[in-house]
Amino acid sequence: MKLRSLSFSEGEAIPERYAFARIDPHSRVALADNYNPHLAWDDVPEGTRSFALVCVDPDAPKLLDDVNQEGREVAEDLPRVPFFHWSVINLSADLREIEEGTFSSGITPRGKGGPLAPLDARQGLNDYTALFAADRDMNGEYFGYDGPCPPWNDAKVHRYIFTLYALRVDALPLDGRFKGPDVLREVKDVTLAEASVSGWYTLNPRLAPKQVGSTTAT
Repeated sequence: MKLRSLSFSEGEAIPERYAFARIDPHSRVALADNYNPHLAWDDVPEGTRSFALVCVDPDAPKLLDDVNQEGREVAEDLPRVPFFHWSVINLSADLREIEEGTFSSGITPRGKGGPLAPLDARQGLNDYTALFAADRDMNGEYFGYDGPCPPWNDAKVHRYIFTLYALRVDALPLDGRFKGPDVLREVKDVTLAEASVSGWYTLNPRLAPKQVGSTTAT
């Protein structure tokens, strides 16, 4: 199975149109367009009865002491943990494409609804739910897709990995407020094939010029 995107190329920078935040020269960061990217796939294995989709950033800092602090930088070699940006299950076996903006076309303060989702699918909570839990203006349940927003002072460029799973079941046994790790646990024994496409993103002005003409992130 092969997964591709018209929104960005494998291993290259993800345009800010698909991010939660963008670099702002005056305020450091500003809210971005937050569209979900286009995705398409083919070479689906025989016997596929549904699809699941997960997007994860494996480069989120585990320690938050220096995150977005003036005069500090999040060291590249600090321990990293996954941050889940999107999980969708029960996508139809006949589906071969998700158009840009189908699941997200902007930022919804306090989060988009769920678990009911477009295309008769179900979407899980992303990790902005926990990130904004103590924020008076933004706290809420963030279902579906919300794009990249790495720390603006992170010395590491973040990767964003979109993985599609072809499943031999019509639906995963997940309901209510499920999350990305729940999806990964449930697909483990029912996956016929999987495929990924990845890009990278940074809000660190020191690293942002490297987006031009670059094909890898380190």
